[in-house]
Amino acid sequence: MRIAVAGENSLIVYFGEKTDPLISAQVQQTAQRVEQVLGDKLIDLVPSYASLLIIYDPFQSDHLEVRTLLNAILAQLDSATASQGELIRLPVWYDTEAGPDLEALAARANLSIEEVIRLHSETEYRVYAIGFAPGFAYLGEVDERIAAPRLSTPRQRVPRGAVAIADRQTAIYPAPSPGGWNLIGRCPQRMFDPQQTPCMPVQVGDRVRFEAIDRATYFALGGEL
Repeated sequence: MRIAVAGENSLIVYFGEKTDPLISAQVQQTAQRVEQVLGDKLIDLVPSYASLLIIYDPFQSDHLEVRTLLNAILAQLDSATASQGELIRLPVWYDTEAGPDLEALAARANLSIEEVIRLHSETEYRVYAIGFAPGFAYLGEVDERIAAPRLSTPRQRVPRGAVAIADRQTAIYPAPSPGGWNLIGRCPQRMFDPQQTPCMPVQVGDRVRFEAIDRATYFALGGEL
């Protein structure tokens, strides 16, 4: 682990060089402790796969104090007791109508569509990071049999709720946007709603399970095409 200066009122902690549940647990536990220790001196925390950005109020603290606190927190880390986060279940309508890349992904993996759906929905995923867009949660890792590279030509518009795979990551697009991930279904759950508290159903460190639903249930839950 190492601590580096990220700005005039921010430090970043690097925990490792790879995607790993143990490292993710360390990031989460450190974030919880920093929030407790810094209190109102803290402006924001940005956790990611293997790093944590700490932004503090420069009128109440400085690099030396925050670095000292971080060193003390890191020395006491115990990933074995770190919170596993909430288990969030999200419904998905898996279908070639909802996921235009589902058939091609299955063919590439030499699997049936039903096997792809089973492999994607039976895995428990960890929320490693939230970025790209508000509510875009990077989830890992998908079964290596259904891992797929990004599309050679990204789509200009991916609809809200699209469930997608890129390499060994999976995600739900929280809003219409360009994107190059492989689309395999649609989720009716809003992944970002500024009118709600909390505004996102998941946070870094949570666990996600997908549950297959049919077309009628998708629309009954508020899904849209």
